[in-house]
Amino acid sequence: MRPQILFPLFADVATLQGIGPRFAKLIAKVAGPRLVDLLWHLPVSILDWRRQATVAMAPPDDVVTLKLTIIEHFPSKVASRPYKIRATDDTGFIDLVFFRAHRDYLQTTLPIGEIRYVSGKVEHYDGRPQMAHPDRILSEDAFAKARAIDPVYGGTEGLPARTLTRAVTQAVERAPRLPEWQDEAWRKKQAWPDWHDALTALHAPQSLADLDPTSTNRRRLAYDEFLATQLALSLARARMRRTKGRALQGDGALRAKALAALHFTLTKSQETALAEIDADMAAPHRMLRLLQGDVGAGKTLVAFFAMLTAIEAGAQAALMAPTEVLARQHAATLAPLAEAAGMPLAILTGRERGRERDTTLERLKSGDLKILVGTHALISETVVFADLGLVVVDEQHRFGVHQRLALSGKGNVPADILVMTATPIPRTLALTAYGDMDMSRLTEKPAGRKPIATRAIPLTRLDEVIQAVERTVGHGDRVFWVCPLVEENEDLDLTAAEQRFDELVAIFKDRVRLIHGRMKPAEKDQAIADFRSGKAQILVATTVIEVGVDVPDATIIVIEHAERFGLAQLHQLRGRVGRGTKPSTCLLLYQAPLGDTARARLDCLRRTDDGFLIAEEDLRLRGAGELLGERQSGMPVFRVADLAVHNDLIVPARDDAKLILARDPDLKSPRGEALRVLLYLFEQDDAVKTIKSG
Repeated sequence: MRPQILFPLFADVATLQGIGPRFAKLIAKVAGPRLVDLLWHLPVSILDWRRQATVAMAPPDDVVTLKLTIIEHFPSKVASRPYKIRATDDTGFIDLVFFRAHRDYLQTTLPIGEIRYVSGKVEHYDGRPQMAHPDRILSEDAFAKARAIDPVYGGTEGLPARTLTRAVTQAVERAPRLPEWQDEAWRKKQAWPDWHDALTALHAPQSLADLDPTSTNRRRLAYDEFLATQLALSLARARMRRTKGRALQGDGALRAKALAALHFTLTKSQETALAEIDADMAAPHRMLRLLQGDVGAGKTLVAFFAMLTAIEAGAQAALMAPTEVLARQHAATLAPLAEAAGMPLAILTGRERGRERDTTLERLKSGDLKILVGTHALISETVVFADLGLVVVDEQHRFGVHQRLALSGKGNVPADILVMTATPIPRTLALTAYGDMDMSRLTEKPAGRKPIATRAIPLTRLDEVIQAVERTVGHGDRVFWVCPLVEENEDLDLTAAEQRFDELVAIFKDRVRLIHGRMKPAEKDQAIADFRSGKAQILVATTVIEVGVDVPDATIIVIEHAERFGLAQLHQLRGRVGRGTKPSTCLLLYQAPLGDTARARLDCLRRTDDGFLIAEEDLRLRGAGELLGERQSGMPVFRVADLAVHNDLIVPARDDAKLILARDPDLKSPRGEALRVLLYLFEQDDAVKTIKSG
């Protein structure tokens, strides 16, 4: 149960003074529905009321404060006309302008003959200075007591800035002083204030420098958030270690048969990853391991050998892929090796129906079928395994965690889990997204793979690109042509896949095929089959081919509007070529002029084909929010921490969390109790339940 000291922070924003249902709804849209959400809604700028000016010298479009004497009111006789108030200082006259104004309010606030400090932007209308709807109006006494600087928060239409600021201020005022959860020696070394002081200072900036993410106060709170996340992941990992699994150890017979059928040897990093996986599977606790590998590094093969180990130990294995295209690609790639090992596999997607599906399910339930490859159809209630020992999940970031657990829970004993991703993830990001997993990395590519020449070309040179494609097709090779949309979108002015397909058909006739996500599965299969066999030599596609299409004879990939893609996605797409023994080329077509970020992306791709270096650059250019996609990726959504700026704090937070649990696994010491408050503050409630459930 949430500690009582935090109750005030989890109250609804509607409990704040001056916040009714309408404003509460708008605040929830901007920041969140509770006071704690307002604490993490940090200022984006400041209003400096100290900047005083005169009417004659007021700079345009800057907020200034004028000391004015009110001379005369000009109430509007027509509702659509503004209410004007004439005021002056020693240098000239200015009109204060109000639309839809309340006469009584203005006469009380700006009485004739009185001095008022009025802040806002000075504009000129019909040659006269005016200020429309001043940001602040204060008497001389009030001005002497008022804050010189106010924070500015990101808002939304219909929510007055002053209302949002008042709400955040009240939330911060209600924040209690909390017990210190940080290691005191570490905190002193960093010269950080306590949590309450850091929070208060962040919402009361004295200069723009105070808003910088590298400021002392922001780093203190960022570390708190990382510590909460890493502690929660460490607790989840500890629970995983306590979850009884079973030892899966094979004799290597099936693996030896499959290895003999290969026409190449495994790379050193494949052998290392397999050794790590074998050790995990042989242990009595459940395995939860992430296998990272660049495009073409041979992850699927490593996973398949792990599946054979499970079968040698008497269990079954399943491989779940996020799309039907990828599932069928895996099945096609692994089928010959499975046959060589004497363990035929079956596939199960939404397309398998009737007798074929029933037969697969019966064989699976009886234990006759040992290897099943499929999509999320595998987690259907009708899918029953006789003895599921190992689950391989490909492209984990495209699944929700619950889907992974649903499949692994189909074993008599919770199954071992091997998660694969072809999206290289920066180390700091991996620690936050997958910190509960052990990690293996494939850093080499199979022998014989040629580097891919990468060129950036403006779309104005499209004719030259088509000529290059003609030469390639003339040599009997294949070409991928990637477009970012399925149909014309005038707003974005991007070439659609369907339009480009029609244009290429006019040139290359029946040697062109089209594939996109809205096609029927059978149509996709036919297009890919024609392309693979050579019946077609050009495949026009959307990013549906980002993963799962393996055609060694493809030597050119053209990516239109490359400036619209993220670095990691461009790298994934580039990996569709360079899979055979011939030199390959990636042509990045861009719409000039390029922005700085887009130019940096394309330059990075031209410089290197190291997916991990590319991922680090992608994190720097785009930040973590976009890198792994949607929230279902399992990527924590940070409120205060910025992974691109604060990544140096993740490893210390992880090490701190490990040390905490080594010394105080139940968090019962005084610091442990404070850390429970931290976990609840950052809404890691499940982690606390993990402790309580043992």
